Amino acid sequence: MTDIGISMNDQEFQILSSLVYDKYGIHLVPEKRTMIAVRLQKTLRNLDLPTFTMYYKYLLADTNGDALTEFVNRITTNHTFFYRENEHFDFLVRRALPDILGKLQQERNHDVRVWSAGCSSGEEPYTLAMLMLEYFGSQYGMWDVGVLATDISEKVLKIARTGVYSNERIASLPATLRSKYFHQITEDDWEISKQVKGEVLFRRFNLMNEQFPFKKPFHVIFCRNVMIYFDQPTRDALIEKFYHALTPGGYLFVGHSETLGRSHTLFEYIMPAVYKRCT
Repeated sequence: MTDIGISMNDQEFQILSSLVYDKYGIHLVPEKRTMIAVRLQKTLRNLDLPTFTMYYKYLLADTNGDALTEFVNRITTNHTFFYRENEHFDFLVRRALPDILGKLQQERNHDVRVWSAGCSSGEEPYTLAMLMLEYFGSQYGMWDVGVLATDISEKVLKIARTGVYSNERIASLPATLRSKYFHQITEDDWEISKQVKGEVLFRRFNLMNEQFPFKKPFHVIFCRNVMIYFDQPTRDALIEKFYHALTPGGYLFVGHSETLGRSHTLFEYIMPAVYKRCT
């Protein structure tokens, strides 16, 4: 067996998993104990803590949330890239936006509200902003369009706000969007345009909050590859909150490894990982 350094016993795994579940809804199964222990080795060594029990006490004493955020950053995977699960973006442009705008024009409403929940390092919300700039074209200024992008991790939000990405991260992006909205700053790095940056508002937000504070509902919510960390009761509660945060007929996009299940009558199944709020 590989030596993982500081070992984690069953009790330590239980208290740490209970803490992250209570704070963020993240469900850690016992099979992940070794992986979690390995990922936290560097943190414990940097803090000069010899046991995970002492690390747990350190987390409890955290008053500003930074230690807990670092904990979550270590145990979750923030791997993403531009145009990930591109079928969603194609559907957004081809069907969702025309549907939404048709209703808004009837209501003489020019407010288009989009939320990227669990936005990680910003690839998803920036993609949404670029696609809407392309979709509206010269008419963009006539609409109140923008993207709210939230995540629990201030670390990934800081990366997102810089808007700088490697060749690997933008490799799947259509060449037309890359040439129009990015400029190369080093051999391996590209920066997104100020125009796109200005259309995305990044905020730290915990999806486990009992109430969502938004004054107006959204027309589109992307929450992809986030619920894989939650158990079923937590998913059910979050889906209900998304329902109330969407306009009637609004669209919810989840990850391809996620599903709402047949029991959720609040949403109509449209295509894999795409749902529409029932009116």
